[in-house]
Amino acid sequence: MAQHDYINETPGQRLRNWILSEMLRGAGYAAAVLLGIGAIIGLIWVVGQFLPEDSKNAPPPMPYSALEAPVATATA
Repeated sequence: MAQHDYINETPGQRLRNWILSEMLRGAGYAAAVLLGIGAIIGLIWVVGQFLPEDSKNAPPPMPYSALEAPVATATA
């Protein structure tokens, strides 16, 4: 099958247009992934808003994550 050049592009223009279309396709994929990640994070946030307030103020599950530095006291 013969390829007809209906818009009279030079080979350089055709290559430039192909590169541009590939770059735009990649940018579209990246935007879709970014929006998907944002939608997942937004969904987690919405579910968190429906949780009771006590669950948000619960102590941490790891026993050592809430350690505080001892208070230094001077002895006379």
